[in-house]
Amino acid sequence: MDQLFVNLKHWLVDLAPVGWQPLVSALISVAAIVIVFATLFAITTVLERKGLGRIQNRYGPNRVGPFGIFQPVADGLKAMTKEDIVPRAADKVVHFIAPLVLVIPVFLALAVVPVGRNMVAVDLDGGILFFFAVGAATELSVFMAGWSSRNKYSLLGAMRAIAQMISYEVPLILSSVTVIMIVGSLSTTKIVNAQAGFSGWLPNWFVLTPWGLAGFILFMIAAAAESNRSPFDLPEGESEIIAGYYIEYSGFKFALFFLGEYIGLFAVSGLAITLFLGGWRAPLPFLTWIPSYIWFFAKLLGLIALFIWVRGTLPRLRMDQLMNFAWKFMLPMALVNLLAAGVWYLMEPGFARWAVCLLIVLGPYVMLGRSLSEHKQFGKRIYRYAE
Repeated sequence: MDQLFVNLKHWLVDLAPVGWQPLVSALISVAAIVIVFATLFAITTVLERKGLGRIQNRYGPNRVGPFGIFQPVADGLKAMTKEDIVPRAADKVVHFIAPLVLVIPVFLALAVVPVGRNMVAVDLDGGILFFFAVGAATELSVFMAGWSSRNKYSLLGAMRAIAQMISYEVPLILSSVTVIMIVGSLSTTKIVNAQAGFSGWLPNWFVLTPWGLAGFILFMIAAAAESNRSPFDLPEGESEIIAGYYIEYSGFKFALFFLGEYIGLFAVSGLAITLFLGGWRAPLPFLTWIPSYIWFFAKLLGLIALFIWVRGTLPRLRMDQLMNFAWKFMLPMALVNLLAAGVWYLMEPGFARWAVCLLIVLGPYVMLGRSLSEHKQFGKRIYRYAE
């Protein structure tokens, strides 16, 4: 069962002529990524809307199909049939290309994420480097959308988004460097293999180390900001700038932006699983018989549920809070975590290594947290009700 899809792909490739086999193999991999993650996008939209509904004491979608599960089909049909309105003053070519420039790179990033044993579309030695290189194109697409629309709200939303994405991309990459230092490779498959085995009942995942836990938390916070997820969804602050950089998009183009954001969320969550959560490996020794791809997608759904929970819980930050948090807390903590990872690598295994690394991580955490909150007077909150 574990190698079912791998064997199926090899069988399909062997049916093609020898000269065509590399092309057929690539097409099968591309089709699998697009179909699986587009389907996951549809499922996630329903789960998120129903989850947020429960958090906010309402039902969520419950009209289209049993329990509202066919709502994504209705949304897709609506997006494809709505009129495509382009502003008269817009740069029509750039306006058309921008959604494609967002969607294509996030699908390319998924090509180097191993979703199971021997289940990675492209096994590159520099897989992590490729992931961040293609992911950087999303900033370009956001600027293209904001600039080409010839709308001040759209341009302001694009500038916000680019400032946010660049600010949080630095701690995102630095938190990944800790894993690269320990493993000594940029290959995603080698990083997963480095987390193989168990210490008693506990897996050898990097998240179960002081520097790994700190890196994972930093990575997930930065990933939420990179994906424009709450509480970092300032680029589309509807109370201030209506809908941000895609205010002038409608119909299928808007749907492509929506799709690109969620696929980007899946890609960065998949990378977090690869770097810190053991990739497709089982969490307990007696569960290794379950197919590896099931473990990967179970972890992915768990992280998606975490993002939904955070969205339904936390309010949106102000722009100054967002930037201060990135440069005055996230970046210093990411640099400190690099030091902790280096110390962990050089010291002998034992209690001393744990104690030293914990002190290296917790000390700056307390000091940076206090520096952010000093000179702020937080009074007791008083609730008043209309009489």
